[in-house]
Amino acid sequence: MTIACATNFSESARRACDTAALLARRMNAPLCIVHVLTGTLVRTFGDAIRETARATLRDECERLRATGIQVDSVLLTGEPEEQMQVLVEKRGLQWVVAGAPREDTPFRGLGGTVDRMAQRLEVPFLVVREGSGLEAWARGERPLRLMLGVDRSRPFEVAREWVKALAKFGPLEVVGGRIVWAGSEAERLGMVHPHSYKDMFPELREALERESAALLEPLRAAGLPVRSRLEPGLGRIADHLIALAEEEQVDLLVVGTHHRKALARLWSVSQSARRLAPMSVVSVPVRAAEQGLEQEPPRVRTVLATTDFTEPGDRAVAYAFALTPPGGTVHLLHVEPADATPEQLQAARHQLELRVPGPEHDGSHQVELSVLRGDDVAEVITQAAERYCVDLLCLGTHARTGVSRAVLGSVAQQVMTRSDRPAVTVRMPRA
Repeated sequence: MTIACATNFSESARRACDTAALLARRMNAPLCIVHVLTGTLVRTFGDAIRETARATLRDECERLRATGIQVDSVLLTGEPEEQMQVLVEKRGLQWVVAGAPREDTPFRGLGGTVDRMAQRLEVPFLVVREGSGLEAWARGERPLRLMLGVDRSRPFEVAREWVKALAKFGPLEVVGGRIVWAGSEAERLGMVHPHSYKDMFPELREALERESAALLEPLRAAGLPVRSRLEPGLGRIADHLIALAEEEQVDLLVVGTHHRKALARLWSVSQSARRLAPMSVVSVPVRAAEQGLEQEPPRVRTVLATTDFTEPGDRAVAYAFALTPPGGTVHLLHVEPADATPEQLQAARHQLELRVPGPEHDGSHQVELSVLRGDDVAEVITQAAERYCVDLLCLGTHARTGVSRAVLGSVAQQVMTRSDRPAVTVRMPRA
């Protein structure tokens, strides 16, 4: 691993170099100090500006070598974000560190050098702000308190794996911070719409906390102490996440990121966090997973199987038990019409009970039975999968083709279109 620190020789950049040096020593990694001269400066001042920059870089390297680490420097010419990305690819750099823009910078650095580098770089990017927490951890004086922004996305998964990798270098105390829009979450889970954005009624909070716990489970499995904070919000998520991080008094805020473009950047959590958070921030791009960051293999612990009591549906139930590991949970679901009577619901539940394997065939699974009502069967199944926070859906299909499929449609196909959870479709053997 090699850490690079971008510097413009400002006081903020000097602090970032000090932090990068401490991190390099903690991780037993070499440090590269990088300065990029713009083409305009070189054209205006020629060799004089280059010699001045080289001399300043040499002095900075000598100062940092006194900490006992391996340091070298690179002087580049061009646009900083482009040149840094070229250097990342050329040297295989795995971290880039930079100082935060000054608070009086116009628009808090929006569109500035740090912002452009973060949008361009495909490795984790640490923006250092003043504070002793990150440096104290790097010196081995205490655990690092960090908040990981939690949601159901690929950027979160990559950021979570980065946190696991960081834990190899020293103790961490992790807080999973999740900001939710209560109305949209209630709709996703098939629950009653709350009266206001702060109305987190107990059933909704319980379902979301269960989901957050599942998202953070890989960190707990790795032995990290993890707490979860779930807060309702309205408007820009980053503002609420930053406030939560301040309340928790964390040393470091970690967020995953896509490289968004144009107006989509206005809602980018990572971009707003880098600009506005009072603590240091690491943004971990999705592409970092392709640069050698170890990834958590998927684990199946809970499976939802749906059946309409036909042969294909019952075959899906059998596959659900086969795919669920010992100790896992199988949710069996049947959907009745919205106007079904209590007697019909009770009869359907009895039919579900008959489809649970006996202990002589399967006594190692937990089984949950649900009979729900609704005319949009695919929607009921999709919402149930969200509430139960399942790892996999198991769906039987009649495998219709041609006109019958176009006219009648397929519940399994509709579920896979609406849900982003992994799904297995179980077909009947050919006659």
